[in-house]
Amino acid sequence: MKRIFSTTFTAPLILFLAHISWGVSTLAVATASTPAPPLRILALGDSLTEGYGVPLSDAYPAKLQERLRRRFASATAEPPRTIEVLNAGIGGSTSASGFNRLRWHLRARPDLILLALGANDMLRGLPPESTEENLRKTLKLAADHRVPVILAGMKVPPNYGPEYQKRFEAIYPRLAREFRIPLIPFLLDGVAGVRELNLEDGIHPNEKGQEKIAKLVEPQVAAWISNQLQKEQSRK
Repeated sequence: MKRIFSTTFTAPLILFLAHISWGVSTLAVATASTPAPPLRILALGDSLTEGYGVPLSDAYPAKLQERLRRRFASATAEPPRTIEVLNAGIGGSTSASGFNRLRWHLRARPDLILLALGANDMLRGLPPESTEENLRKTLKLAADHRVPVILAGMKVPPNYGPEYQKRFEAIYPRLAREFRIPLIPFLLDGVAGVRELNLEDGIHPNEKGQEKIAKLVEPQVAAWISNQLQKEQSRK
């Protein structure tokens, strides 16, 4: 993701560097009151989140950040809240990496986690039971730290067989019910299998595909942000 600078001008003008994290930089202007920290959304995933084969600025976390900032540009939160979507995707990673990676990223105190792991488990034909336990462990860590999660699911191509398909695809709705969290049933909905939305490998989304994923994810993330801003205003 490109370094993104956001500048707000108020009086008096005292510039300071507020935050640098995962390639996201925010240049803000201090006032007499303490500026509100940004709303940090952690996108924890694999190469689909990382944006394999496209510029980081075109990966869906960056596109999601752009969409959310436009949507909430006129929000009346006081003081204003900057929205940051942190790209924590690593190509080739499986669900087994989720727990340790989240434990490290929790140091940045994310306000919301978008968990999108399991695609590589499926591609490697790993036991669905192992994938489910890995994701459960990661979700429990988030719950223990009281960080809300939106879970993104994955679908299995027919060539893996109906039995494996049924067992694997049942993981995500079951975990969503168990932890009472929102579910995006299929991260690649409307993108998988569409030639013009994917790279030549037929697996990874191109720039247009990444934009479509951001559009798919936006409503659930936006709903959480709206609810969060309302809670903050009601406490004042």
